[in-house]
Amino acid sequence: MVTLDIFSDPICPWCYIGKALLDRALLDEPDHPFTIRWRPFMLNPDMPAEGMDRRAYLEAKFGGKEGAVQAYMPVAEHATKAGLTLNLDAIETTPSTVDAHRLIHWAGIEGVQTAVVSSLFRAYFVDGRDIGDREVLADIADGCGLDASLIQRLLASDADRREIVEMDATARGMGVTSVPTFVVAGQHAVPGAQPTELWSKVIAEIREGAA
Repeated sequence: MVTLDIFSDPICPWCYIGKALLDRALLDEPDHPFTIRWRPFMLNPDMPAEGMDRRAYLEAKFGGKEGAVQAYMPVAEHATKAGLTLNLDAIETTPSTVDAHRLIHWAGIEGVQTAVVSSLFRAYFVDGRDIGDREVLADIADGCGLDASLIQRLLASDADRREIVEMDATARGMGVTSVPTFVVAGQHAVPGAQPTELWSKVIAEIREGAA
């Protein structure tokens, strides 16, 4: 098997799109060679724990309402092409994602990491839920077969918080500057939401190399 590390943030729309495009290739190749690991990268590492109003966040980031609209036009276009739903108007809060990354980390230990990542994307981009809210995260955990009460206790503590911050810093030290970034076999970095055809080609090349 070949490790595919995916540096991602669950509030990143390009990460949501990139996962959908990768998923199509994996669905076409059910015996694909990848072992997938989701790695933390926080778009807003300094975000307050309570998050902030999403409209204010976007207008500050993109220089006003018009800048935010222009920035999200290609996002909406690519999401539609990928067959995804984006209910951006339903999102009220841009959250801190450190707790979501803690949940993803624990899900990896239990073997349900991709299921949790999928549920986080859906909760945020489709349902407009605040994935910085610990009750929401516990509910997502429960839906993926994790012990919700245990997750709530862990989230109420500082368990693995420092580790997530350190992993985020390590990613930046490796040269990861944006997400999604895919790293194949610990060597080959593939930044951005790549088309399904590229992943099909990568899978074919890995098989040829193994043969």
